[in-house]
Amino acid sequence: MANPILQACDLTFRYTTAEGVAPTVLDQVNLTIEAGTFVAVLGHNGSGKSTFAKHLNAILLPSGGKVYVDGMDTVDENLLLDIRRTVGMVFQNPDNQIVASVVEEDVAFAPENLGVPSAEIRRRVDEALEAVGMTEYARHAPHLLSGGQKQRVAIAGVLAMRPRCIVLDEPTAMLDPVGRREVLDTICQLNQQLGMTVVLITHHMDEAARAQRLVVMDNGHVVKDGPPAQVFQDVVGLRRMGLEVPDSVALMYELRQAGLDVPLDVLNPEDCARAVAQILPR
Repeated sequence: MANPILQACDLTFRYTTAEGVAPTVLDQVNLTIEAGTFVAVLGHNGSGKSTFAKHLNAILLPSGGKVYVDGMDTVDENLLLDIRRTVGMVFQNPDNQIVASVVEEDVAFAPENLGVPSAEIRRRVDEALEAVGMTEYARHAPHLLSGGQKQRVAIAGVLAMRPRCIVLDEPTAMLDPVGRREVLDTICQLNQQLGMTVVLITHHMDEAARAQRLVVMDNGHVVKDGPPAQVFQDVVGLRRMGLEVPDSVALMYELRQAGLDVPLDVLNPEDCARAVAQILPR
């Protein structure tokens, strides 16, 4: 087993409001994420998934329990810079993360603020843009790019900090289908080709299906944890939580309800088509 890079130990969190302490958002969450894995975190609005994500690089600190990033306790202020160098964050709206008027200058922004030497910054910018497939847009103005391209630039800006892990909080929520596919392909490439640990917070079932591991949250608790093909088989349980399953799984479920012997662990259209072909009359 790979070494754990992220650990939540009895993680509890409550927002403090002007009126006092609000209800518990995270309730004794225990979760370990190994280095080099691709984990999707799924849940309806209010499940705690985005709050959990913000604990992974100390944007939020626990009300109770602990969060460790590569063994570093997130409440230790002396470790904050090292924690944020280890875990980079990408959010829903790329416009909120883009700060320069030229793509390559935007990607260079964080390394410059960390005091990285100029030659090293140049190398990091080039490598980050290549990693997200945006090299040809290096001299472009970010505001002229499509939503998917902007999000890839935002990811490149995080990559230029050389994190070991990248946490993406619903990065495709504001994108059209083409932009969503561009960003998800980029995420998968970072994991598969660069070995980067990826934590993807999402409400899109097809995105979650591409992860190696799926964690489902509900009312501040982890309620399911396993490979997507296994987790998505509980169609009734997920729907009870206000979640759907990928279209392929939903079709297989309806065919089963009709009495046909088909598998539920099909996560893409190709496997779905093969499964249907098996039950058609010869």
